[in-house]
Formats: sequence, structure tokens, C-alpha cells
Amino acid sequence: MKVVKTVREVREIVTAWRKEGLSVGLVPTMGFLHEGHQSLISTSAAQNDRTVVSVFVNPIQFGPNEDLETYPRDLERDKKAVEEAGGDLIFNPEPEEMYPPHFTSFIDTTETTELLCGAVRPVHFRGVCTVVGKLFNIVGPDRAYFGQKDAQQLATIRRFARDLNFPLEIVACPIVREADGLAKSSRNTYLNKEERQAALILSKSLKKGREAIEAGERDAQTVIGIITESLKTEPLARIDYVEVVDFENIQRTPRIEGEVLVAIAVYIGRTRLIDNFIVNV
Repeated sequence: MKVVKTVREVREIVTAWRKEGLSVGLVPTMGFLHEGHQSLISTSAAQNDRTVVSVFVNPIQFGPNEDLETYPRDLERDKKAVEEAGGDLIFNPEPEEMYPPHFTSFIDTTETTELLCGAVRPVHFRGVCTVVGKLFNIVGPDRAYFGQKDAQQLATIRRFARDLNFPLEIVACPIVREADGLAKSSRNTYLNKEERQAALILSKSLKKGREAIEAGERDAQTVIGIITESLKTEPLARIDYVEVVDFENIQRTPRIEGEVLVAIAVYIGRTRLIDNFIVNV
């Protein structure tokens, strides 16, 4: 598994692939890869001749009191995971490579970033969109792959890629879960045994909301209430938000009609976890 550290090296390799007429997929990650990331990589490998995986803990998407320093990192583990999933190249730059001195240019977005995680993490999506936009320019992929677990991120990247005319396809991939239903996340490693068990309340509560919709419930506040009451049954859970939004624009909707995202963020102990489901009514 080849690992490169500089923009120049990535561009040289991708240019050579292009001269051979090969298609290129991109999977942006912050590393510490799990089966959810591997599903993105394997999907890209199936749809493209070559796949680039970025492994970069992006400092500008973390707020002042967030987990930048403690975010898990293990490049050797990541190399094995990328190879197993069929990736071809890892781009693992240092922060100075991505953000040279006096870096002052950012991609800001509105509408899709106003609610959910955007409301409580004010710098997050500016950082995400800036680094993803840079990766699009560095790699120049035909397709880029993002997981539905970060549904607001997915909607936001789709929007800015369209608005700024990036010539690529954004491919959404389904949430990958543990056998007991917990959505796979690098932050799950923060949970102790008791918290890991308590975290199951996220998927259990969303299941109750989905069942209500499948039974015919169309009032968004009623569904929010069902999920909220279920979450409150877990003593270790502290609710950040429970929202029902139009998936394209990430704006609240009173009625469950069209493509709707039901999303939650919950603290289990000190660890903030997110989960969601999408319905099309």
C-alpha cells in the first residue's frame, strides 16, 4: 500500500493514471478506519479503476473544546484496512501541507449547515467543506464517496459541489452498523463497556420513530416526541438534538413528506454520537 505525504506526489500519480485512461474515485477520511470506511472504499474500487483514500485529521473542522488532540490515529492499521477494501493510494498529509502559512481561504455554506450539528459546532462545516474542496482539486476524482451516517455532511457536500461546479459525482453509501445496531464510528472507541451498552439507545430510539412513520404517522413533532421519550429512558444519554428535516435543504419540516432525514445527536458520557435514517414518503 503506497502512502504519499504531498500534493505534488498525489497529482503525479493521478496524472499517470489519467494518461492510461483510468477512472479515479476518492474516499476522504480522518483515519482510524472501520468497516464503514471500508464499505466506501470497496464501493469506489468496484466503480472506478483506481481509488485514493485520504487519511487526514483535519484541524480546522474542530472547535476549541473538541477532540482534535485525542482523535484516534493509527496509520499502520489504516494501511491494512485500505488494502483489504481494494484501495490503491493513501494521501496522508501533514497539516502544514494542506494549510500553508497565512492560509485564509475557506468554503462557507449556508442553509444546509444552519441546524443539526451546524447549530452546535459553528466552525465544523466550514472546515469540512474547505478540506473536501481542496481534496477535490488535488485528486480531481470522477466520483467521491461519503457515508449516510454523516447525513448533514453528505447533503452539504452535494450542495457545494453543485454550486461551485466541481466536475464529479457525489456517491452516498448506507450506514454500516455493528451486529447490535450501533452505527460504526471512530469515536465508539471512546466508550467504556457500560457506555457502549448505553449507546444502543440511539438505534433503538430511531427504530421506534421509523416504525411510527411506517405505521402512517406524518406529523414531525409526534415522531420527534417518540424518539425523545425513548432516549430519555437511558440514564447515561444526554440529548443534543432530535430533528426531522427535509434532506435536500436540511430545514425543518412539519410534515413527513418527500425525502426526509430523521437525525439525532446524543452524548453518552462525554462522547457525542450521531445517527439517523432517511425516508422517502
